[in-house]
Amino acid sequence: MSVRKLKPITPGQRFRVVNGFDAITTDKPEKSLLAPKKRSGGRNSQGKMTIRYKGGGHKRRYRIIDFKRDKQGIPATVATIEYDPNRTAFIALLNYQDGEKRYVIAQNGLQVGQNVVSGSNVAPEIGNAMPLSDIPLGTIISCIELRPGQGAVMARSAGSFAQLMARDGKFATVKLPSGEVRMILVNCIATIGAVSNSDHQLVVGGKAGRGRWLGRRPRTRPVAMNPVDHPMGGGEGRSSGGHPRSRKGLPAKGYRTRSKTKASNKYIVERRKK
Repeated sequence: MSVRKLKPITPGQRFRVVNGFDAITTDKPEKSLLAPKKRSGGRNSQGKMTIRYKGGGHKRRYRIIDFKRDKQGIPATVATIEYDPNRTAFIALLNYQDGEKRYVIAQNGLQVGQNVVSGSNVAPEIGNAMPLSDIPLGTIISCIELRPGQGAVMARSAGSFAQLMARDGKFATVKLPSGEVRMILVNCIATIGAVSNSDHQLVVGGKAGRGRWLGRRPRTRPVAMNPVDHPMGGGEGRSSGGHPRSRKGLPAKGYRTRSKTKASNKYIVERRKK
């Protein structure tokens, strides 16, 4: 994977850094795994805007992703590595031996023609999905379940990964991408390897229009508002805005909003770094 810096032949390309898309093997998705994607534009059922700074953007079709990896013991061949407009990671099309096709999140280093399999008695190789009870300690993992059978919910975005630290009884200790160390049931499934497209963080849009293509409308800075609109608004001249706060007055940038009585607190061994 690589990124390319464009030559400044137009103002919009002066700071543009694009993804090289070296890993992508096709630009045509599998039709049977596409679904329509309806967008709200930030409006509720009455047509009133309830979420600001959303709307517009290019039309998309949703790629149906297999997050559960519940087709166990049946080998599959990686047919293509594809771009997905709905996520930062690349996706891989798997052709199973029984004829079924499924999309999965592609791991870094996954190659076309490679065989992957999910199950409890499989080799801990890149792209294979297996329970935490069977994965060797210290292994880099991604696409982790939080509850057995739920499907992957953690470490799914581009370049993210977690590390299996220890096992004790029915729980495994996993260090998550945020730095949090957490206990997860050992019969939860995870995929071996880090998520693909790790260069995503290096991409630079170069112009405001690229944000509009992604469905993001211009955002007004709170310090530029009036006191009636935001706690950080108002003041004489260019005032800095005081303490960072949300629109409702809650402190931001460091203030912890997690409930002290949340049931899952007992599974967190070490909190994420500030």
